[in-house]
Parts: sequence; C-alpha cells; structure tokens
Amino acid sequence: MEIVDILKTIGIFMGALMILVFIHELGHFLAAKLFGMRVERFSVGFPPRIWGFQKGDTDYCIGATPLGGYVKISGMVDESMDTEFLEKEPEPWEYRSKPVWQRMIVITAGVIFNMILAFFIFTGMTISNGKLTLPLENVEGLYIPEGSLLEELGFRMDDKIIGVNGESVVAFEDLVAPSQITASDLSYQVLRNGQEIDISVPSSILDSLQTRGFISAAYAWPSQISSVSPGTPADEAGLKAGDEIIEIDSVKVNYWIQLTNIITSAEGKEMDFTIRRGDSIFTASIAPDSESNQLGVGAPTLDMAGGEHISLGLIASIGEGWNQTWEQTTGIIGGFARMISGDISVRQNLGGPIAIASITRQATDQQGWNGFWQITALLSITLAIMNILPIPALDGGHLVFLIYEGIVRKEPSEKVKIVAQNIGFIVLLTLMVFVIFNDVLKYF
Repeated sequence: MEIVDILKTIGIFMGALMILVFIHELGHFLAAKLFGMRVERFSVGFPPRIWGFQKGDTDYCIGATPLGGYVKISGMVDESMDTEFLEKEPEPWEYRSKPVWQRMIVITAGVIFNMILAFFIFTGMTISNGKLTLPLENVEGLYIPEGSLLEELGFRMDDKIIGVNGESVVAFEDLVAPSQITASDLSYQVLRNGQEIDISVPSSILDSLQTRGFISAAYAWPSQISSVSPGTPADEAGLKAGDEIIEIDSVKVNYWIQLTNIITSAEGKEMDFTIRRGDSIFTASIAPDSESNQLGVGAPTLDMAGGEHISLGLIASIGEGWNQTWEQTTGIIGGFARMISGDISVRQNLGGPIAIASITRQATDQQGWNGFWQITALLSITLAIMNILPIPALDGGHLVFLIYEGIVRKEPSEKVKIVAQNIGFIVLLTLMVFVIFNDVLKYF
C-alpha cells in the first residue's frame, strides 16, 4: 500500500507540474510566433527526448526529465547553449533580429501565462463552487487550547478577533490571508471582556506556524452536531442532528474542538452530557466507543458555524478570481522577502519537489479536485515569481539583459551572456540540491 501511495503522490504532482510547464512554455511559444520568430522545439520536460512529432519548423516533444521544459527559439542563447548561429548574419526570423520590446514580451510571456492560469483557476472555482465565507460578526469567540501557540502569544478563551495589523476585516478568512500573515509587523486586535487588546506576533514565531498551527476557523465552530451515525453511542443515547452539547461533567462547553478534546481525553469513560435541543435542555450519560474513542457525531456545518455560501455570477466571479490572484501573489512575494531578510527561516519555509508533491497530495486527498486546482494555482503563481527573479538562465535574467540593452542602446556581448548563463545554471543547481536535501531531512 505504501508503494501505491507513493505512486499516487508522484502522479498527482507530475500532473500539476506538467500543466504548469506546458502553460509557461506555451506563453513563450505563442509570443514568439506572434512576432514571426522561428521556434525550433517546444519541449515539456528536459532531454533526452522520448517522444514527439515535427510540424513545420517546430519539433513538439516530451523529454525524459519531467522537472521543467523549454522553447528553443532561433537566434537566442538559451539552455541549449547553442552558439553556432553567432557565426552567421542575423536572419529576419531570429530572436536576435527583433526589437527589444518584442523580445521582452517573448521572455515575460511564460510568467504572464502562469499568472493568467492562476486567475482562470480561481475564477473557475468561484463560478463552480461559489464563495465560502465566515463573516467575522458571526464569530462570538475562539477556543484557545491550553499550551497552544495561540495561548503563548497571548490569546485567551472566548477572545473575539476584530482586526489584523490595525485594520478591520469583514470575514474570518481575511485574518489569515497570505498578505496579512507575511506583513512585517503582524498583530491582531481582540475584544476581551469589553476591552480592546492588541496582540503582536513576533517574526521569530512565524516558523512555528506550519508545525504548531495558527488561527483557524475551526476554533470558532460551535459544539453543535450535524449528524449522528447509526449504532454509535450518540445514537443509542438519543442524540440527533442539530443538538448542541453545552456541558460535559459540569464543565461548560462552547466549541467543537473543546468538545472533541474532552471526549478524547476521557479514554472511553462514561460522562454526563448536558444537551440543548431547540428550547429544551436534557442530560444523558454516554461512554465513547471503546475502540474509536468517539461518540459517532459529525462536526458542525458551515451554516451552524455562522458561515455563508454565496453564489456569484460571472462578473463577480472574475472580480473574486482577480482578488485571490492578487492576494496570493502579494503573500508569496512577502514570504520570499521575509526569507531573504532573515525574518523567517529559509530551511523551514522553502520546499522542493518532495515537499510540493506531499502538499499537493494532501490537498487532493482532503478536498478532491478543488484541492488539486487550488494548489496548482498557487504553484503557478510561485513559478511565475521564481522565473522573473533576475538570475541568469531564468526569464528574469534574460529580461535584465534586455533592459540593459534598451537603456544603453547596446546589446551585451554573447560571451557575457554565455558566462552569465553558466553561472545561473550553477546557482540553480545548487539551489535544487539544497531544497531536495532539505526535503529529505524534513520528510524522512
């Protein structure tokens, strides 16, 4: 079964990666064709070539190394390091013979297409699923587990969050938006016993968010049950969907996680439950199942937690797709900036192929196709940002040379470009070795 799980993880990851690579290279390809450049090869995957076909001047193929792809454009110094064309005069169909502004569009087209892909995914998911939101005004308070990171930061039971980073927000999900989490000074404003309190989150704690958890809407879920499984202790005790458990052994219960923690710690011992059903209140003695240590009840639904499901039309969905793309982009850029500045650990927050594959598999297992497309959109934005970095051998490195040429009206020598490409490859190879080694240490 372990082998099957590994193969499934690899398959899901490769599916997402191939989509991203294809769209990225398609951007370069279409832009080059638009300006009359000859494209010699469109490859998804790096050599050796394992399959393909020739159509016109272009070899469309799949490479055996599925960690990227490339479009080989005539007259361009690229990953292939082909420099034979430099001994000849530029041809009209070559990259080097085109105006700087056209070459800039060709170089940045892959990044632009990755951003467009993310926008279309977010928009499509909104059209299909609508928007799930938890209005902050419907959240009366939070459950703060003892010894949790939230408690260490200064949060207390029943705190009502009213803002983040000094700003009022409408929905609970805005509290943990990437742009907010990666802000230089992260703080939350809460109401406690009628008094407003500011809770600062130091940069040093951000590395703990992934391993110890952070603010989640689940902390606001009420102790109300959505379903009762037949033949379980809850069913035998007469509990029904919609019942709210308000006390266990005379301990007041307000939250779902609080309820599950008490049941789990009971280790099968019988407890006295006080239950509200409509306008009536009754008690029942229930012992969790001896094997599963569960009552057999379902967690509250979004409606029970005060959430809303909003169906949006095409125009509104487009606006929501744009907002999500912008939000995720600013969050990812903020995260990179904090890693570069040293505010957060590079080792803890930078993931390679193993980490990405694991996250993609988890999202797909938990949310099905919605999870897969959500992660694909995030990876598409990340790929765009990484590719536009001013590192030789990446699109951003080529763009730097083009900007230089546009300013000084003189193209850098091909020797300089080739040396820069080699340095860029060394940098990227070193980075790849680091992230893979880092993944192995974290996951094995």
